[in-house]
Amino acid sequence: MQKKVVVITGASSGIGKALAEKYAGEGSSLVLAARREDRLDELKSRLTGADVLAVKTDVSCEDDCKNLMEKAIEKFGQIDVLINNAGISMRGLFHKTEMDVIRRVMDVNYWGTVYCTRYALPHLMKSKGSLVGVISVGGYIGLPGRSGYSASKFAVRGFLQTIRVENLKNGLHVLIVAPGFTSSEIRKSALVENGEQQGETPRDENKMMSAEECATHIFKAVEKRKRDLILTFVEGKFTVFLSKILPRFVEKMSYKMFAKEPDSPFK
Repeated sequence: MQKKVVVITGASSGIGKALAEKYAGEGSSLVLAARREDRLDELKSRLTGADVLAVKTDVSCEDDCKNLMEKAIEKFGQIDVLINNAGISMRGLFHKTEMDVIRRVMDVNYWGTVYCTRYALPHLMKSKGSLVGVISVGGYIGLPGRSGYSASKFAVRGFLQTIRVENLKNGLHVLIVAPGFTSSEIRKSALVENGEQQGETPRDENKMMSAEECATHIFKAVEKRKRDLILTFVEGKFTVFLSKILPRFVEKMSYKMFAKEPDSPFK
């Protein structure tokens, strides 16, 4: 990854921040995107020795995504890796959830990936680079209480698989990453049924895979140009596999697991 130009969305916290630190340590040039400019600037100041461009970006805005890629090309002249990591979650029963919540989740998770990919793709095709989408195990299995979130991740998976097929002959690498539960701020900022932020995580973050470990796995998968990366074993690989042969069992287990959360929207 030395001297590669890597664009990372959602870089101000969690997996995105860990990815920035990992790629900086490996000698890559970075273009970091997020809405929270103060956090981007703080992260940039700590990545000493790396060539970093921070661009305030709301990925739900097409013009912001276009500007992000234009700034990357203006500074570095190329894009070798785009990691679509920016995301937002939600928690609530669908029939009680305001439609604006679903739209906001889709705007960030799905349209954010589409917009960024659209404006980076010509440069990635030129460099025969890597297009990465960070989805979730919720992009393989419908998660109860997360209808909008799962829908957005299913959509991203279908979108990226199609981009992969369309570009089979030109050397573009497409990686779809589906982490299991990973320690980050995504559950704290998740939207509840009325559109407000959840504020507190309903799960024990200390028992989850760290963002740093997840970033290391993603880095290696990009380096090896893998097609898919599902993390971890029980919550990820095994659950996805089991859902194909015992879907009703997985649905029941998923229901029971999420029903045990504090203040679960269903029992």
